[in-house]
Amino acid sequence: MKYILLIFAGWISCFAYVISQEETPLPKWLTEEEKQLMQTYSFSTGERAGIKTPPQGNLRNMAEWEEVEYLVVAWVNNYSNTISSIIEAAVEECKVIVVVRPQNYNGMLNTLQNKGIPLTNVEIIQRNVNSIWIRDYAGNPVYKDWNDSLILVDWIYNRPRPDDNTVAEAHSNHTGIPLYQMTESPTDIIGTGGNWMQDGFGTGFSSELILDENAPKSEAQVDQIFEDFMGIDRYIKMTNLPYDGIHHIDMHMKLLDEETLLVSEYPEGVADGPQIEANLQYVLDNFNSVYGTPYKVIRIPAPPSTSGLYPDAGGWYRTYANQTVVNNTILVPFYREEYDTIARRIIETAKPGYNVIGINVDYESGEQLIGAGGAIHCITHTIGVQDPMIISHQRLVDTYDAVNPYQVDAYLSHRSGIASATIHYKIGETGTYQSVPMANVGGEDWQGLIPAQSTGSEIFYYIEGVANSGKTMTRPMPAPDGYWKFTILGDPISNLEEMTIEQLAIYPNPATAITVIPVEGFSGETGRIEIFDGAGRLVQTVFEGVFVDGLKNHFIHAQDLSSGTYTVKISSNYRVQSQRLVVL
Repeated sequence: MKYILLIFAGWISCFAYVISQEETPLPKWLTEEEKQLMQTYSFSTGERAGIKTPPQGNLRNMAEWEEVEYLVVAWVNNYSNTISSIIEAAVEECKVIVVVRPQNYNGMLNTLQNKGIPLTNVEIIQRNVNSIWIRDYAGNPVYKDWNDSLILVDWIYNRPRPDDNTVAEAHSNHTGIPLYQMTESPTDIIGTGGNWMQDGFGTGFSSELILDENAPKSEAQVDQIFEDFMGIDRYIKMTNLPYDGIHHIDMHMKLLDEETLLVSEYPEGVADGPQIEANLQYVLDNFNSVYGTPYKVIRIPAPPSTSGLYPDAGGWYRTYANQTVVNNTILVPFYREEYDTIARRIIETAKPGYNVIGINVDYESGEQLIGAGGAIHCITHTIGVQDPMIISHQRLVDTYDAVNPYQVDAYLSHRSGIASATIHYKIGETGTYQSVPMANVGGEDWQGLIPAQSTGSEIFYYIEGVANSGKTMTRPMPAPDGYWKFTILGDPISNLEEMTIEQLAIYPNPATAITVIPVEGFSGETGRIEIFDGAGRLVQTVFEGVFVDGLKNHFIHAQDLSSGTYTVKISSNYRVQSQRLVVL
């Protein structure tokens, strides 16, 4: 009788916990009740419905900037405005699968209809779900045959949330896409999608949480399982951050393409800033992109709370890196206009032509998703198309060569083969696109030449591929609105006296908080950026040293300066430039 009572008490405790989930949405982290459950909790493994043996074939884990057929979300009433805003944007780009509890189905439909969201591209799965954090527990799109035979690969969700842990099976049943699961010993893996980032060519990134949660498996064993199930042959792991609470890299880092990392930046010495910088340096010192060259880095400032606090002082973990790409649209978490304006400009500069849609996850929405530990990437996942075309190209950079044509190399792949490839280019933003054919130079590699242009020319270009099946694709995907760009600079030594250096505008100006000083640096340029007050006194040295070759954003915090008019001066061996900055 004693054991029966204990079992009954445990059942009542679990039942009460499930009921409480209906009333209070679960945060990204473990609740106190869940921490108690985890002491004796047994994750479901062998009884799961997916295929437990590794898929056979030339596996390739889809990158997030590739073509998407489905965006998937979980409907939780407390975040109905946030989720419906995501659906509203996504239905213009793809189909949206919504997992919703049966008792919330009618309310969800009313919300979508009241917002005027067309349901043509909305597909609904009625089933229980524990939480909104679908990035962590949904299946991951993998192609068994490189660019063919789409499957989903699932792992064990690291939370005692059994309904969430089987959502990948519901997606598989709904779409007919086969499901493979890393859930049965010896290939069982505890993981989360928020701690997973990949380049589409076999490189994966995570924090060391993936090793911590899968002990006593060795790192080599973990790596082998990811290679066997997802085609990852290089798995980069970084030290956990001290203040993010959940150790998911998507809260501070994002691959924008095969060679570009978008990384959150904090004021010097603040919060996770020092560890982020150390992790980034570790990556840059030890790993190159798929092109064999160092990763490019774009910094985006992490906004503080309204009180100015960052996570090390009790502020929420706000981030712009936690974004989702849905074909031609990028969904970005927004907070407050003075910071959002800067973030939008940085993202639009990095990804021209994409439709950047900000979704407030802070105070304006009334739902404060960020206060529960996550943002837009955390509550969305994507499933790729059945018939993808891969176009991969290392963008051309600014050059001093005004004599020779500019060689464009690209990798194009489709299951039916590539019939043709074309470079479309124009001179200047208002120019007219011209086309030059690319030639197959062996295998799936293509090459073409953009004619030489005069010094000072800005060249905008994109690549178009046509498969033998007739499928057509461009890269960047939103071309011709989307493009790559490079400039013909001329010889910096012989033409130094004639060289015209564009002075980029500081923004926002007037300034009240984080402010961007964009600088287009040149090879061999050294100097400094300084701020002087109205009396000509030096008040801050923003930068001193060797300028990065190309565009780099330098950040200052205007709230640290008194109200007034300042002069921002860039001095180097190539130039002396000044701009006025008004601080309110």
